[in-house]
Amino acid sequence: MKKHKLMSKFLFQIALLVFVPKLMAQDVLTVDQAVQIALKNNYDIKIATNELSVDQENNSIGNAGMLPEVNASLTKNNSIQNSKQTQSNGTVTERDNAKNNRLEYGVSLGWTIFDGLRMFARYDQLKELEKQGDVQLKLMVLTKVSDVMTTYYDLVQQQQLIKALDTTIVISKQRLKTAENRFLIGKAAKLEVLNAQVDLNTDSSTLLKQKEFYETTKIRLNELLARDLTTNFQVTEEVVVDDKLQLAELKSMTEKQNLQLQLALISKRVAELDLKQTKAGRYPTVRLNTGYTFVETESSLGFTSATSSRGLNYGLTATMPIFNGFSQNRNERIAKLQVENSALVAEQQKQTVNAQLASAYQTYLTNVELAKLEESNEAIAKKNMEITLDKFKIGTVPTIEFRNAQENYINAIARNSNSKFQAKISEIVLQQIAGNIKF
Repeated sequence: MKKHKLMSKFLFQIALLVFVPKLMAQDVLTVDQAVQIALKNNYDIKIATNELSVDQENNSIGNAGMLPEVNASLTKNNSIQNSKQTQSNGTVTERDNAKNNRLEYGVSLGWTIFDGLRMFARYDQLKELEKQGDVQLKLMVLTKVSDVMTTYYDLVQQQQLIKALDTTIVISKQRLKTAENRFLIGKAAKLEVLNAQVDLNTDSSTLLKQKEFYETTKIRLNELLARDLTTNFQVTEEVVVDDKLQLAELKSMTEKQNLQLQLALISKRVAELDLKQTKAGRYPTVRLNTGYTFVETESSLGFTSATSSRGLNYGLTATMPIFNGFSQNRNERIAKLQVENSALVAEQQKQTVNAQLASAYQTYLTNVELAKLEESNEAIAKKNMEITLDKFKIGTVPTIEFRNAQENYINAIARNSNSKFQAKISEIVLQQIAGNIKF
């Protein structure tokens, strides 16, 4: 019991030696803080936000063609010609470089008052496109939040592994020192010292590679947060997994909140409105026209040297398609096929999402059980290493047995950390499918 307490104290001192200076030197970034930074800075989210703004701007009755068009126009024509006129009484008039000027300006208004209800279908479609942009923005946000959380918990896992490797290096150094002391007093061969040195170098090499991987993942997280890539930070120590998720509840949320399903249904509605606009081509188009025009002319030759007029003009134009090479029938058939395809895509998407949910839930259950198992394995491996270390110090176990216990302990820590990470990722995937990630 006393040896166990001494060993625990020894490991605690190692942790303090290795990690306290690092924690003091770096700010701890929580997963919630990382998500909020990404929501504010991430470039893909900003782009999707601007695209939604474009859809909102396009959603107007004017863009649908419901409002009149008002245009101002000005036309000024001048000519210089050699002219010859023969009148009915035989009189001939000629003039070289005769000038003719015409100035016309005014305001006109055109308003389509009926187009087979195409404009109303177009307006409904613009509303659906705005909804589509809104859902696409939400999907982008959900995807990026999931990426941030996954990368963050990957860092937590790697940080735990670095801690374990730091611990094993301290133990390997103690083993080397013990081997050297035993060699000096003649209780061990030089081979034992060399083996201890090789194992220490191996552990140091593994730690260096793990630290490199850790730093590159930090750069990846900074990239997702769209901030300075050299920003230094520390992540939290633990991963908390929600092991109470229920498939029935997740399925209910998926049917209501899954963004891929919502996009598929919106696409189907857009296709139906396209068909409605295509069918409008069978009906007449009626357009009102009016305007106020000013006209002034000057002529160097002729009965009238100058004229001017102004006034209101108005009228109505109606056009009715009669035959256009069967294009109307062809366009309607194509539009109907597009509606049918969009309905099939919606059904396919529903089946795909349900399959993803069922598969992800099974993975989640497995990973949760593995996390519990590996936590128990780590505790067993730790106790085994403590006992082996005590025996090694008094020389009752060979070096290879101690090294095996040491490696088993480190591997158990790595498996435990990875199992928690995988369980957390499974949880995030399920919440993403259900459209229920909190941020």
